[in-house]
Amino acid sequence: MKKMLAVLAMLSLPLAAHAADAFNVVFKAQGSYGDVRDMVQASIEGKGLKINHTNQISEMLDRTGKDIGATRQVYEKAEQFEFCSAKISREMMEADPHAIVMCPYIVSVYTMPGDKTVYVAYRKPGPAGSPALKKALGDVEKLLTEIIQEALM
Repeated sequence: MKKMLAVLAMLSLPLAAHAADAFNVVFKAQGSYGDVRDMVQASIEGKGLKINHTNQISEMLDRTGKDIGATRQVYEKAEQFEFCSAKISREMMEADPHAIVMCPYIVSVYTMPGDKTVYVAYRKPGPAGSPALKKALGDVEKLLTEIIQEALM
């Protein structure tokens, strides 16, 4: 039964996420920002991964916006979780040492002013030259998608 649910979840992916651009994948969630944020954090940690840092993006933009004369509020709330997988990151960097730029992985959770939707997104890995790097980057994207899907179920 668990395998069937997992397959159904993967089949529903196109309905739950959309590629907003060639560079990211965005999921939409309903509920409170805090609940969605906590579910994403729990999903990352539930995979045995350690969050290295949480970036307070909305706070940073609010603080620095004043210094440069910006008045538009971009996000109501926005945070990013930075983490890596020792196994997948090693495979990725063994395939191509220049792939170091793909680590850490980042999952963003954010809301925008006047929008009740909570967005959860990640940066898509770029194109790969070798089959080994292509596989490793595919594993990165699979991991990020699984983390978000588990959090939003």
